[in-house]
Amino acid sequence: MSGHSKWASIKHKKGAADAKRGQIFTKIIKEITVAAKMGGGDEEGNARLRTAILKAKAANMPKDNIDKAIKKGTGELEGVEYVELQYEGYGPGGIALLIETLTDNKNRTAADVKSVLGKGGGNLGTPGSVSHLFKREGIICFDASKYTEDAILEAALEAGADDVATEDDEIVVKTSPEDFMTVLDALNKAGFEQTSAEIERNAMMLKTLDKEKTEKVLKLVERLEELDDVQEVSHDLDVPDDFELDD
Repeated sequence: MSGHSKWASIKHKKGAADAKRGQIFTKIIKEITVAAKMGGGDEEGNARLRTAILKAKAANMPKDNIDKAIKKGTGELEGVEYVELQYEGYGPGGIALLIETLTDNKNRTAADVKSVLGKGGGNLGTPGSVSHLFKREGIICFDASKYTEDAILEAALEAGADDVATEDDEIVVKTSPEDFMTVLDALNKAGFEQTSAEIERNAMMLKTLDKEKTEKVLKLVERLEELDDVQEVSHDLDVPDDFELDD
């Protein structure tokens, strides 16, 4: 779930702990394969591949799985052809949803996304209907118990970062997509080890809904993220820090 807020951070950690390990690996393997196909198997010269590998390592994916996914992308091993598709739509309360997928079957993915949206009180929009409400930005997170914000701030800004802030137990560095790898490399060379690093799509403005509709939107996002072909769901809902989602 994008929109780097305290809720997103907590949700991400809970999801990583609760979700099926195989499903997480499947999504990451798809991303590695596509990244390698598009930009080659050398992670030093392929920023998208390196980002996907960082995600794989954060999920404790075995190196053998990573290597096989790269080789499938470069054609050294036989693999499935994946296509990137982006769906735009709306959830309860008119919340904008940007759904990014990787699929080997366009018809299946379209049907699944449309079905989940419909059952969750949402609907598909036309291309371009909500994508302009989001911006891509690099998000690099560090453990606030290991490092100080001032130390990260100095190194990050010198490398070209846009912003550094402490959110709950994390120090979050934000960059432009173009400067993402430069900033990440500089921070690593300075001795800082990130807990996560990826390029996200975040809403430029957030909307507030009542508790009932907020819960409906978050449950809809959860169901979309459970689809095997869905890689990421971004939304423009402002979720209060103290919000608790009922089971």
